[in-house]
Amino acid sequence: MLMLVIAVLLFTLTHLIHTFAPGLRRAMIGRIGENAWKGLFSLVALAEFAFMVFAFGRARQGGAILYDPPFWLAHLTVFLMLIAMIFLAASFFPPGKLASFAKHPMVLSVKIWAFAHLLANGEAASVILFAGILIWAVILRISLARRERAGLLVRKPFVSARYDAYAFVLGIVLWGLFIWKLHVWLIGVPIQFGA
Repeated sequence: MLMLVIAVLLFTLTHLIHTFAPGLRRAMIGRIGENAWKGLFSLVALAEFAFMVFAFGRARQGGAILYDPPFWLAHLTVFLMLIAMIFLAASFFPPGKLASFAKHPMVLSVKIWAFAHLLANGEAASVILFAGILIWAVILRISLARRERAGLLVRKPFVSARYDAYAFVLGIVLWGLFIWKLHVWLIGVPIQFGA
């Protein structure tokens, strides 16, 4: 379990460098260049993600059950994941009404994903993973709002509502694929719909 805690901390803290250590980021970009920094950051993030997945798999083998969610929460989780997938899809298109409402649709998608999984998973490993990611996403969202107020970040303006239609279609397709087989293929765990 300690390995999972370390993995989640490494992953989330690395992704908060821009929030808590913007000077370090700027100094690294000044030293090695922006493209090299992005490449290095991507490699480190990928390694940390792989470590987190490995640690989660190990921790799930012998973890304690912290709570036993009622069966109906599994259905609520599946529904919330539809919403998360739609906002995730919205983050890949120019801003429509969904992106304008969410302000940061990918961050909102991660928050919904983590919260939904906390509802349906009461084993210690899942709580550590999903609570850690949820806390990271909340901190990131607060940071983004502060940067906007300070004029350091400008969101892209609304373009067209047609991108909302694209996001709905792509989100529903992604959601359907995860329910069908993708969750098992990528995560190794079938989606549980409760008793």
